[in-house]
Amino acid sequence: MDFLKLFRGEKPDVPRAADPPPAEQPPGEEQPPREEQPPKVLNAEEVEQAIIEVLRTVYDPEIPVNIYELGLVYNISVDSAGKVVVRMTLTSPGCPVAGSLVPEIEGKTRVIPGVTDATVQLVWDPPWNPSMMSDAAKLQLGMF
Repeated sequence: MDFLKLFRGEKPDVPRAADPPPAEQPPGEEQPPREEQPPKVLNAEEVEQAIIEVLRTVYDPEIPVNIYELGLVYNISVDSAGKVVVRMTLTSPGCPVAGSLVPEIEGKTRVIPGVTDATVQLVWDPPWNPSMMSDAAKLQLGMF
């Protein structure tokens, strides 16, 4: 499933059986509401992969690389009840986006099927440094 489409408000490209045509109802009679299938609940590994996809959509506004590739995410844990904790840091303790980044990540994570709660823990140890970036991030920033 393409979770990025879900977060953009787009309908995912999910193959499904064609809906049967609506039954003819005599005038004045209401048709019973259709029962929708609940979203598929993901296992812990699938939830972690979905969270990584979400984190790749979150950017530090001062650096044109997502927070995951920047190496700002130290750990993602998903327990059996669907509670998620993302341990991460920022490029500096005085980072101006600290107040908006945490709720953005928590909000995007909470809508993943199987997630019951999401918490972002900002940590400062170990302090972030450029060696924590992925090779893709370094390449994008011209650091090779």
